[in-house]
Amino acid sequence: MIATGNDAISEAIAARVGDLITNTAANSPRSQQKRIGPSEVGDPCERKLTYKMYDWPTVNDGDPIASVLGIGFHAWMEEAFTAKQAVLPDGTPRYKIEQRVVVREGATEDATLAGSSDLYDRATGTVYDWKLTGTSSLDRYRRQGPGDQYRIQAHLYGLGQENAGEHPQRVAIVFVARYHELRIHVWSEPYNRAVAEAAIARLDRIRQQLFDLDPEAHPERWSLIPTSEAAKCRFCPWLLPGSTDLSVGCPGADTTAQSTQLEALIA
Repeated sequence: MIATGNDAISEAIAARVGDLITNTAANSPRSQQKRIGPSEVGDPCERKLTYKMYDWPTVNDGDPIASVLGIGFHAWMEEAFTAKQAVLPDGTPRYKIEQRVVVREGATEDATLAGSSDLYDRATGTVYDWKLTGTSSLDRYRRQGPGDQYRIQAHLYGLGQENAGEHPQRVAIVFVARYHELRIHVWSEPYNRAVAEAAIARLDRIRQQLFDLDPEAHPERWSLIPTSEAAKCRFCPWLLPGSTDLSVGCPGADTTAQSTQLEALIA
């Protein structure tokens, strides 16, 4: 947090406002969520997912402002679509807005995968997910696509809507830039249940790997749980630059020899 003012009183006010934002964000339901949600399933870093599965103590709380702005934008869109709600010929509401969907009902609470789907349009069978981004990120998504994590999230919500009795035909990610003029980029493709199922299978494999390695009892085995060159380490709650003890924190992506070591141990 950076809080400044033009004098001591102003600086104190800035600090209080900053603390309010930081503390409120840290105690929000989203921040308190312990289970892995659809937005995290496609994360390329298996080590990060394993930390989350263990509910491992974090070392890097990060800056909350992007999340705060995103939550506010989602609330604004919810209000806007609620005002535009319509009724289809069969008598059902056209839009399902910010409704919880169950992607996979697990045998245990930890194995259940569920989340809040931003918007489902019954008239077109489209699953929408809002992403408020910086302008450089929006340009990157426009050039390179949304990346596996966001793509997987979209299809997981498609599966959740299917499980709820809907008939999704398409998934769409709507990127809106935080900028002084409205900039929007939409990525979409036909809904594919197989994308969601493959992501769930990967998550189950990572969970089984956790049980097999048991890094809580064998801390040295944390190094055998792979990171990824595609990992967004900067935003990871377990990022600890320079760390040599992975049971405390991760120094960042280093994929050298991880796969070979892991395969040798499991074999």
